[in-house]
Amino acid sequence: MNGRVLALPAQAAHETRARAPHSVTTEPAWARGLLILGALGFLLSFLLLPLLLVFAEALRGGLQAFWNAVSDPDALAAVRLTLLVTAVVVPLNLVFGVAAAWVVSKHAFPGKRWLVTLIDLPFSVSPVVAGLVFILLFGRDGWLWPLIEDGLRVPLPLVGEVLLRLPRIVFAVPGIVLATVFITFPFIARELMPLMEQQGRDEELAALTLGASAWQMFWKVTLPNIRWGLLYGVLLCSARAMGEFGAVSVVSGHIRGRTNTLPLHVEILYNEYAYSAAFACASLLAASALLTLVLKALLEARHGRRHA
Repeated sequence: MNGRVLALPAQAAHETRARAPHSVTTEPAWARGLLILGALGFLLSFLLLPLLLVFAEALRGGLQAFWNAVSDPDALAAVRLTLLVTAVVVPLNLVFGVAAAWVVSKHAFPGKRWLVTLIDLPFSVSPVVAGLVFILLFGRDGWLWPLIEDGLRVPLPLVGEVLLRLPRIVFAVPGIVLATVFITFPFIARELMPLMEQQGRDEELAALTLGASAWQMFWKVTLPNIRWGLLYGVLLCSARAMGEFGAVSVVSGHIRGRTNTLPLHVEILYNEYAYSAAFACASLLAASALLTLVLKALLEARHGRRHA
């Protein structure tokens, strides 16, 4: 009798599991199929098809025409400038992102919410508006134009009077760098802040208790814990820096061979009805975007296996 009573709950649980649906949703199969087809159709129409058209138009004139377009001196100058700006912007944002994430996640201080809001500012401000801000600051008749044109004389002991003068910012490479830094600086910080907040401060405090210095604590404890998020943020920052158009378009001046980045060079070619050359140069940006997606997928897969 006791054995039969004990068997009843187990049998009831087995029947309940047998009757339980295998899916967490209650929609019928045809509804799920329509949703899947709709998602696939959207991806095909708005993502995959335009990407394929870029490469198809780039190669329409043949490989020789493609090579002539991407090896043009103006195109090569645009590629070099794009890579130069990215090489300058990413390290700057790397230092800022790590410092900002450290301050926000490890410390409590007045104005912390305002700091986080300022970090998110480039996400809510149009890139064109950001470029106009730099025009108002460093352009002719701008607020800081006297420091560029006339300079500022500063008396120093034992040295005498020293003339401090800002370099030309607008319509030059420094302006492109500043505009790109403004647009891209949230990416690394925003990637690290939730990660460092989730990890807490226990390991850092333990390292300090055991006699580690601040630099030893950072290199031996903090950096290994955030390296995957850091690499992911650097990847996103690099992709945005290479593809930035709005802010750079305002401050660059569109000088061929000097201040045109690759997206600006594509626009000029398209406006001149050189469609094949425009798509050929655009395919370089598309290839860099695909490479970014591949690296992103590899980082996510490796990070997932590490925490599985």
